[in-house]
Amino acid sequence: MTRFNLSFPVLVSALVSLMLVSGCEEKVGVSVGADEYGASPASSFTMAANQQVKDSLDLDNQADFEQARKGLIASVENLKIVSSDGRIAWDQSAYKFLSESAPDTVNPSLWRQEQLNSIHGLFEVVPGIHQLRGFDLANMTLIDSDNGWILVDPLTTAATASYALNFARQQLGDKPIKAVIFTHSHIDHFGGIDGVLTDEERATARIIAPEGFMLESVSEMLMAGVVMGRRADYMYGRKLPVSPRAHVGTGLGKQPAIAGAISILEPTDIVTTTGQTMNVDGVEIVFQNAPQSEAPAELTFYLPKFKAYCGAEMVSRTLHNLYTLRGAKVRNALAWSGYIDEVLDLFGEQTDVYFGSHHWPIWGNSEFRSFIERQRDTYKFIHDQTMRLANQGYTPREIAETIKMPAALEQTFDNRGYYGTLKHNSKAVYQWYFGWYDANPANLDPHPPEVAGKRYVDAIGGIENVLQKARQAIADGDYRWSAELLSHAVFAEPSNTTVRQLLADSYDQLGYQAESGPWRDVYLSGASELRHGITKSGLSMLTDAKRLIEEVPTKLFFETMATNLNADKAEGKHLVVNMVMTDINETFVLTIANSVMHPRQLAADPSADVTVKMTRDMFLKLVTKTADLKEVVFGDELEIDGSKLALISFFSLFDESDQYFSIVTP
Repeated sequence: MTRFNLSFPVLVSALVSLMLVSGCEEKVGVSVGADEYGASPASSFTMAANQQVKDSLDLDNQADFEQARKGLIASVENLKIVSSDGRIAWDQSAYKFLSESAPDTVNPSLWRQEQLNSIHGLFEVVPGIHQLRGFDLANMTLIDSDNGWILVDPLTTAATASYALNFARQQLGDKPIKAVIFTHSHIDHFGGIDGVLTDEERATARIIAPEGFMLESVSEMLMAGVVMGRRADYMYGRKLPVSPRAHVGTGLGKQPAIAGAISILEPTDIVTTTGQTMNVDGVEIVFQNAPQSEAPAELTFYLPKFKAYCGAEMVSRTLHNLYTLRGAKVRNALAWSGYIDEVLDLFGEQTDVYFGSHHWPIWGNSEFRSFIERQRDTYKFIHDQTMRLANQGYTPREIAETIKMPAALEQTFDNRGYYGTLKHNSKAVYQWYFGWYDANPANLDPHPPEVAGKRYVDAIGGIENVLQKARQAIADGDYRWSAELLSHAVFAEPSNTTVRQLLADSYDQLGYQAESGPWRDVYLSGASELRHGITKSGLSMLTDAKRLIEEVPTKLFFETMATNLNADKAEGKHLVVNMVMTDINETFVLTIANSVMHPRQLAADPSADVTVKMTRDMFLKLVTKTADLKEVVFGDELEIDGSKLALISFFSLFDESDQYFSIVTP
């Protein structure tokens, strides 16, 4: 039964990869030496580039710092949150070094942003609205209602959410949660729901979310989660030390919480249209439905009683992502800008305060309107100018190199590229309209990296010539070129430690110069893996996602399973398996033919090779490895009618996803 035992993890490995687990089991590849990290110092070129940034911006301007501290009621010195099983879920204290002046190894503009993101605690936005900032990547907001609180965005995990809410209660008194608003379908805005609701509140609280929330919250993560999870390691610097030579923050905040239970809750109220109004425990809320903006399912809302607008993550105090580096569906820049413009029409005249799912508020109507106009115009500018250049024949890389933000938009800190960047956002606009192909025939069917790397090295005259040219590029401060040359060399000779070290050094300098937190983390994560290999994180915390997994539609598990079918192994095979969930009266017929698996929810096929009957609860226990499959198969909780050999054959056709695949090496 061993081969059968490998089948169930493919259904859930995608979700597990995004659980943001902590703890290292082993490093794969180059061994770690005495210098545990080994990052290089800033070069003279990097110091000059960062000095130029410092000279071009008013980094000493204290207005943002005053706003970020405004309304502070209490904070936690040496804030560190531990999950119920003893794992560190959140460590704000690790960023204490940000109280110093910017070092040579961090872009001074990003350093300033992360100093702002380090201001944490419980804040009064206006009387009746409080925010908990710096207890996770996102903010938690508490709105006074007639009989308790309306809670907005319960963070990533139960550990951080519970800690934040308990801290608020220590300062404000104990109030029940009468409603929860999930602003959108990203996990740092809903995953901690189990940490904020009692059993009674789970039964009585209103749960408000945008249309499509449940499907969007789980579908993308499950179907594409393995790749996203691995890429998120790079984007968020999850395997990097927290230090001035490594991770300093994401620009949007610090990092998502890394331990604790992750869950979700079916909404009781769905926002489907803009202008939809609800009275929630005595508080009138006017909603804006904004699908396909920053998230596939997203809402914002206005509170007439407080003259306050919550922008969720549709507007933030940074340029956001039209394409996120962890990998996701490209976002619609024109629609996004249109939603922001709509905010001005709907709420522009009456809003006195803005607060969001990240960063700190804005007070004053004119300040609010100016901020919204800049955000609106930024996404419209990127859209329109990308299309203008595309219509002149420019390709994505040429557009990214050519497009420049106007001074009116570039000089304000809330529009700087701390999270998204002008370069990769312009490529996202191109991708939205034209896809990956830039129309150059040479780019239609290029060689894959390993083959191309060997041929480039050969064409340049061998590895020594490549090293000579790369060293000259490094000596000239042209790290983009040295990185391109040395990446080819690494794919040609992955075990060449000299090549790997030089490429890591190039990535260091590119990371140190990056104003974007994710760009910095991507470069420095690549450098770390070149030096030390891939860090594997333990999966002993698989049950962290149990509550979230329980909400996943059964068919989606099987649709994800289909993406793990090994076409070569399935060549010429025809198999039919009935999967019957006996307690919920759901039956799925899984058919393999033409090297494709089709899961269909319908009556059992009487001619199937085998029928498997179990409860959905048992199915989920098998998926999460909380039950041993061998024991279940030979016990009474799983009924198999038909050929067990056919069942073993069926499951042997599926690959397990590799969540530790190589990125900077072959």
